[in-house]
Amino acid sequence: MIICRTPFRISFFGGGTDYPGWYRAHGGAVLATTIDKYCYLTCRYLPPFFEHRIRLVYRQIETCTSLEEIQHPSVREALRLLKIDRGVELHHDGDLPARSGMGTSSAFTVGLLHVLHALQGELVTKAQLVRESLYLEQEVLKETVGSQDQVLAAHGGLRHVKFHPNGEISSDSLVLPRSRIEELQDRLMLFYTGIARTSSDVARSYAIDLEARRRQLRIMKELVDESIDILASGMEIGAFGELLHEAWQAKRSLSAQVSNAEVDALYSRAREAGALGGKLTGAGGGGFLLLFVEPQRQNEVRQALGDRLEVPFRFESAGSQIIFYEPQGNYEEADRARQARQKVAFRELSIAEAS
Repeated sequence: MIICRTPFRISFFGGGTDYPGWYRAHGGAVLATTIDKYCYLTCRYLPPFFEHRIRLVYRQIETCTSLEEIQHPSVREALRLLKIDRGVELHHDGDLPARSGMGTSSAFTVGLLHVLHALQGELVTKAQLVRESLYLEQEVLKETVGSQDQVLAAHGGLRHVKFHPNGEISSDSLVLPRSRIEELQDRLMLFYTGIARTSSDVARSYAIDLEARRRQLRIMKELVDESIDILASGMEIGAFGELLHEAWQAKRSLSAQVSNAEVDALYSRAREAGALGGKLTGAGGGGFLLLFVEPQRQNEVRQALGDRLEVPFRFESAGSQIIFYEPQGNYEEADRARQARQKVAFRELSIAEAS
């Protein structure tokens, strides 16, 4: 039995510049952090006592006899990518709901690859997890996703991630005094809007023509350096919140789907109650609303958003980890024998039907 824990993330600045269609021409940058909310994946080789060879438990349950029967695209293609031909059982649990703008989809992909490598007794680097998850999501599944979520999920921490025109990605931990990080954390509030949406659908509304949004994306990239200067210089921390507000206005102008009347109303209520700035945490449309609020005004913001669930959180720095590893007995030969029997039975059935 193997258990992998992979963190979700909050992106502060630069979201949108991490799409390959943009940064391969102009470069991109993101300031983001992982938090202490996680995707958990439990995996084991399935003993050969069952009719099915693959069992998946997530928001639905799948029992399959072959790879091709798997409905979950990431699981199907990850098993294919890593050439796993033995019976597998996989369970997923998450601290936050899917389609919430917290990088849940990529955290699942990174954790899935991590746990499957561990299942095969393989040590895998964080850089390899990033490469394989990007390949799986962007090249194999053709999803409209950026490249920051995979980096954050694998590495963890408060990071300055740079996306280079040649396709390379560099990721550096933001080195700050502990007191400065605490100062930032203490001013961040997270509320669930209750609006679920698929980030790739929202992203598709602007990612298909990024050149037409060149001005906004350049501003969003520039704000990354400006935000880092605020944190590193010891400047009044409130400037970070005001910059979040500026970034959100630029992000909203990318597409009409980034925000909506309900989100705009929530954000206005928060600002009137004392929030200096904020944003939706993912591509937009719903999910979680991140706010920057001075401690003395936070109760007022809670009251203003009293109909929405607040989610307390702290930063984390470990990234994707195998937190439990206990290899099980070797059923490999028995499993192969069972597969051989199934093939013989299928062949005999085909002959009988043909006759």
